[in-house]
Amino acid sequence: MIKKTKFKDLVLIDNVSFKDNRGYFRELLKEKDLNRKFPFLVMSFSKKNVIRGLHLQTKNSQGKFISVIKGKIFDVVVDLRKRSKTYGKSFSVILSEKNAKSIFIPPGFAHGFCTLSKENYIVYSCTKYRDAKHETGIRFDDKNFRIKWPVKKPIISKKDRNNLSFNQFKRKFL
Repeated sequence: MIKKTKFKDLVLIDNVSFKDNRGYFRELLKEKDLNRKFPFLVMSFSKKNVIRGLHLQTKNSQGKFISVIKGKIFDVVVDLRKRSKTYGKSFSVILSEKNAKSIFIPPGFAHGFCTLSKENYIVYSCTKYRDAKHETGIRFDDKNFRIKWPVKKPIISKKDRNNLSFNQFKRKFL
């Protein structure tokens, strides 16, 4: 079941699971439900307390369908579409293997997450291929977004530590 959010085209998906004594089978993505093609499928693994993001491509922007295969994450997006009513606003949701929720993030958003379980496997289905020349990031802890990250001492990559502030991003790209 698809649930709309207050952000245009950003939707949550309650996935259908079929359980029995062996485990479960879960439907994650039906392209027809989102009316999108997803030519690029990737996954990541992160241990507990990792924050990745906030990532985006400034050209060839990707839509992303995010699902947690194992574990639990605090997933965050920031609307960077200049003409959007929710420009500069953030949205967060818990995604986990247990709650069987996924999120579709339309192009024009920055994305990041914080891992909450010991082992976290996340699958991304993307509407465009990765374009490393146009990748950038905004600091996860930028005060403009007022995101309440659920971890005190996050594990962050060197690259993400050097992400731009929101003000630097606006000056450089908008």
